[in-house]
Amino acid sequence: MIRAAVIAAVMLAAAPAAVLAQDAAAAPGHRHADFASDRIHVRVDGDMDGRDIILIPGLSSSPEIWQETVDHLTAQDGVGWRVHRIHVQGFAGAPAEGNAQTGDAPGLVAAPVAEEIARYIRETHLSRPAVVGHSMGGTIGLMLAARHPDLVGRLMVVDMIPFMGAMFGPPGTTAEGVAPVADRIWAAQANSPREAYVAQATAAITGMINTESRREEALEDMRTSDQKVSAAAYRELVTTDLRPELSNITAPTEVLYVKFNDPRMTPQITDAIYQASYADLRGATLKRIDDSAHFIMFDQPRAFQDELDAFLSAE
Repeated sequence: MIRAAVIAAVMLAAAPAAVLAQDAAAAPGHRHADFASDRIHVRVDGDMDGRDIILIPGLSSSPEIWQETVDHLTAQDGVGWRVHRIHVQGFAGAPAEGNAQTGDAPGLVAAPVAEEIARYIRETHLSRPAVVGHSMGGTIGLMLAARHPDLVGRLMVVDMIPFMGAMFGPPGTTAEGVAPVADRIWAAQANSPREAYVAQATAAITGMINTESRREEALEDMRTSDQKVSAAAYRELVTTDLRPELSNITAPTEVLYVKFNDPRMTPQITDAIYQASYADLRGATLKRIDDSAHFIMFDQPRAFQDELDAFLSAE
């Protein structure tokens, strides 16, 4: 059923040169923005005088999922891109810091991260950058564009709908109504023995990537993520309904998505769900990418890059 497919999908699911600092522990060319935050840190690549684009990874993912995309953007002739990759604290080896979950009740992750990206844009004087977010990163991109419409030039959401909680209850389910279900999911994920948690997440992530050679990097990101930070972020996705905020978005928006990973789900049903989900985002372009699982940039890199190029070059 749709619900099971989407639950599986969500389980994974720059500044001027003067504000950049070389990270002594990083590989050559890996630069971090000189931006103090306990929620995120930002890797900056490419042309330091180029156009700005922010890439936001999904749940338990690292900035490295975007490497092919970065290579593509920075290799283009005649177009200079300064690429800002967000690394959420607590994901993929980054210390949890401000995202740490210290009590029995889960705290927010996605919403504070969106606010920190907004602060990053302001403090580093980026001029309406393009924003691309995958999965949970798409949720963060929607939050950013809806709550700070003056800061985002263009928005691309990769395989995410604005209210995941709709898949956890009957038609008409609300964020409040689905909260008890989300609380049970949080408790199970946060308190699961590590071996059991990793086994479950491994099965889920394996189903999100068709290209076998790309699975291990996503699995390693999961294994090196803070379990409670990931669990709290997942709960937040289930209980966050952004549909009432979509009308606030003024940036041109494109949503790329794949058919739900369930043999009973047809492309037409998937299309209908996405169309209904984004009905209040006026002018949004919705595009299904076939022969791909959740990580479109892994399974269909050429199709993803072509869509991104066309979107970024559109007037």
